[in-house]
Amino acid sequence: MFYVYMIKNNANKLYIGVTKNIDKRINSHNINQGANFTKNKNSFELVFQEKYDTLKEARQREIQLKKWRREKKEMLIKRYLLELETKN
Repeated sequence: MFYVYMIKNNANKLYIGVTKNIDKRINSHNINQGANFTKNKNSFELVFQEKYDTLKEARQREIQLKKWRREKKEMLIKRYLLELETKN
């Protein structure tokens, strides 16, 4: 399984990524390892995740989400937090 995820830092910035182990990846972000965006003193909160069978599917979704405007990403996060369907 692969996960597409979004995290938000305490400055309200979003980061979108793909991982096989969501808990380990979030922990890596919070100890300043990983992507350059997350290498700072902020803490990160998981605000969205979707599960995919293949890396190819997960990467396609990641690319799609990264192209979205902030408002659309926020709507997706709201749907996720309300436990509503998030995949198109």
